[in-house]
Amino acid sequence: MLLQIADVLPEHTLTSIQELSDRDDLFVDGQATAGWKARERKHNLQGGQSKLVSGVLQKAEEAVMDNQLVQAAARPRNMVQILLSRYDSGMTYGNHVDDALMRGQRTDVSFTLFLTPPDAYTGGELVIDEPGGEQRFKLDAGSMVLYPSTTLHRVEPVSEGRRVVIVGWLRSFVRDAVKREILFDLDRSAHALRGSEGQAATALDLTLKTRSNLLRLWAED
Repeated sequence: MLLQIADVLPEHTLTSIQELSDRDDLFVDGQATAGWKARERKHNLQGGQSKLVSGVLQKAEEAVMDNQLVQAAARPRNMVQILLSRYDSGMTYGNHVDDALMRGQRTDVSFTLFLTPPDAYTGGELVIDEPGGEQRFKLDAGSMVLYPSTTLHRVEPVSEGRRVVIVGWLRSFVRDAVKREILFDLDRSAHALRGSEGQAATALDLTLKTRSNLLRLWAED
């Protein structure tokens, strides 16, 4: 399941990260964190080890993990890894699939959190390969896209301007993407039924019961 979520970051956090993105001294070669195959296709920069980068990533992680739609769609157990990535003119990241294990933990759900307004750079779309065809994403600053870590995806070359994003990987309590989508649909149904009376209130109770019991059945603690 692919899901777009708007306004994930508070304005002050977004502004703080955008201000850091122009500092070359805070970035290193992005190939350092790529797997052996992806390393051949990864040409970008990423935030290095510094208190400034760690501080803004911590704020971004808190915003992502506290987001209600992220909670409902990903059922996150924890954030496995989070990185600040920068693509200057000519940079790209070819087709790849994210590592199944990072830091000894399984990756279930990936996300790209856009930090640069889409009109500030040319190219740089996130392209995700789906059975029905490729889907392309270039979202507003502060918005994100969630997608299964199993998908083949790429970042198109940036031909002009600068693309800055935060990418991250979540370990889910529910590793199966189909099961996560079923739980998400039940959450949406429950939300639509809230405040109902009579038979609709009974339907809400049954929906919440079904969601809870499926989560109890499928979750890995």
